[in-house]
Amino acid sequence: MQQRPLEHRAWILRFGFRRSLLRPEASERSDRVTYIELFFDLIFVFALTQLSRFLYANQTWVGAMESIILVLALWWLWVYTTWVTNWLDPARLPVRSVVIGLALIGLVISTSIYDSFNDQGLVFAIAYVALQLGRTIFMVLALARHEPALHATFLRILLWLSVAGVFWVVGALLPLSMRLPAWLIALAIEYGSASLGFRIPGLKAPGVDDWDVSGPHIAERSALFVIIAIGESFLVTGFAFVDQEASGVGILGVFLAFVNGVAMWWLYFDHGEQAGSKAISASSEPGRIARLAYTYVHVIIIAGIVVTSVADKNVLEHPEDSMTLPVAVTIVGGPLFYIVGLLLFRWIVTRTVLVPHVVGLGLLALAGGAAAVMTPLGLGVATSVCLVTVAAWETVARARTGTTDDDAG
Repeated sequence: MQQRPLEHRAWILRFGFRRSLLRPEASERSDRVTYIELFFDLIFVFALTQLSRFLYANQTWVGAMESIILVLALWWLWVYTTWVTNWLDPARLPVRSVVIGLALIGLVISTSIYDSFNDQGLVFAIAYVALQLGRTIFMVLALARHEPALHATFLRILLWLSVAGVFWVVGALLPLSMRLPAWLIALAIEYGSASLGFRIPGLKAPGVDDWDVSGPHIAERSALFVIIAIGESFLVTGFAFVDQEASGVGILGVFLAFVNGVAMWWLYFDHGEQAGSKAISASSEPGRIARLAYTYVHVIIIAGIVVTSVADKNVLEHPEDSMTLPVAVTIVGGPLFYIVGLLLFRWIVTRTVLVPHVVGLGLLALAGGAAAVMTPLGLGVATSVCLVTVAAWETVARARTGTTDDDAG
């Protein structure tokens, strides 16, 4: 009865990498974000612009659900890769080569996003599943000889992703009316299995919260992705502006988009990013903070930035039109998502609820209530004022508590 585990282990070892690909402990490379990781992120600049384009062209309730699926899928691709490069050393040639391969598949995914709920659905699904499974299989092989416990976890991850992959591919083959529910099921499997620690009934397994991760690496990678998303919003707005004739209203619209970007940057980087980085670095359970604050909550923050970029484009292209519900939802919803994400993030990492965040949500609710009697430009001004007010209030509150500028980002 004792032979089966040993035989199983011996079989696994035959296929694992002999040389350790893990980041070296207690060295400069253990926490460092590498250039190859930033290269991988470049693919997501294009992906986010395509996502914003899709949402702008599909401002309906169905389009909103489809956009949510795409946001969650893109984030899951990126954050899983971040977890992998948190453990594996990108300076190693095999790891670097795999990241480049993942970037190539990511480019295919990016090109198919806009028509993913149309003719490019199968391309999107196959590329998505190939990236998820390929990266996980590589992780299984990299850990087989060197981290037995983590290797067992990634075997379970591979199983869950394989089940989800069936729904991704089958959903792409089904009629369009069935694609959305099939892909929702796939995402529910992926996100749900992660929230349960990738447990399999009948098998004991360590929880994700017990994972030994590099907190500073996770925090820095997430912060860089926020910068990428804000940069994408400037791209969307810039392209929309140069495609129209110059006008005073257009210049005001671009200025509002710039103000939104600055306010979002300020809200995240003035002190929140440092608070998160310090909390995860000092925590005895970095896996818990990494899972809750950076894996789950950050998708809300990124969604807020993406929706705000669509709102900026709505303001630019329809500044003085009659207000419609989809336009009002994007203009108010983007900042709303963003502040909700920040509020949850600060609660998880510091167990504090900032009054400016709560007041900001109240101000946005008031602006949304008055949207029917406002133009898109007027509502855009109102939501920009809300963001600036929250950012300024939070900075003043930080200064009054004695937090120095050295603690800001």
